[in-house]
Amino acid sequence: MKTSGADPAAAERAARGTEARAGASDGGTRVAVARLLLERGPVTAADVAAALELSAPAVRRHLDVLLADGEASTREAPQRGRRGRGRPARLYLLTGAGRVRFGHGYDDLAVAALRYLAETGGPYAVRMFAERRASELVGRYQSAIVAPPAVADRVDALASVLSAQGYAATARRAGSGEQLCQHHCPVAHVAAEFPQLCEAETHAFAEMLGTHVQRLATIARGDAACTTHVPLGVPDGARPEDGAPPAERSDTTTTSRTGRQRV
Repeated sequence: MKTSGADPAAAERAARGTEARAGASDGGTRVAVARLLLERGPVTAADVAAALELSAPAVRRHLDVLLADGEASTREAPQRGRRGRGRPARLYLLTGAGRVRFGHGYDDLAVAALRYLAETGGPYAVRMFAERRASELVGRYQSAIVAPPAVADRVDALASVLSAQGYAATARRAGSGEQLCQHHCPVAHVAAEFPQLCEAETHAFAEMLGTHVQRLATIARGDAACTTHVPLGVPDGARPEDGAPPAERSDTTTTSRTGRQRV
């Protein structure tokens, strides 16, 4: 005997499929709205709706999402003639964050510039540029980094400075030293061709921390993180080899600087 009524599981699967299709459609429409702002902006919501043959409420919904995500901004439309009743029209345009959606060539431009510098000024010029960049990366925060008397605390301070600049850095205890891990590198694509950037950065870390450091891994070479070993010295009574940095690369997930992991 057949049972009456719909299968709840089948109904749920159908609902999920409908939601997924709606989400995909929304995503495609939002890209179309953003592209119109890129090509014609600043424009009004009415202009966007007319160009894409969409309803005004639908366009405003997508514009509100772009505004909330920081990908679009608004400004008041200029008035021509006497101002009528009601609020002035708003013009929508993409922000820098919104333009990233459509890609950019900053990495390619940087590589091209460094290639030209290498051709005209030689390896020395590239090295000088890399050293100046590394110095500027951490130099302005020198007082905060060198303030702690303990090297481990200076590593924590350096990790905090790097994180604030987009490097997602953490520090943890590893054997007789510290490991500074940068889980993101904004210039990895450029450093893959010009390792002088990594070398200068490592040298700047050593100067800032006041001790020798060893770079174990880099994102530019395909590793999961840029990992730098910072020795803390050999404790009294320990064997010399106990103070040696680990031989293997460390691509493991690290704890945050506020929750130091002791191994």
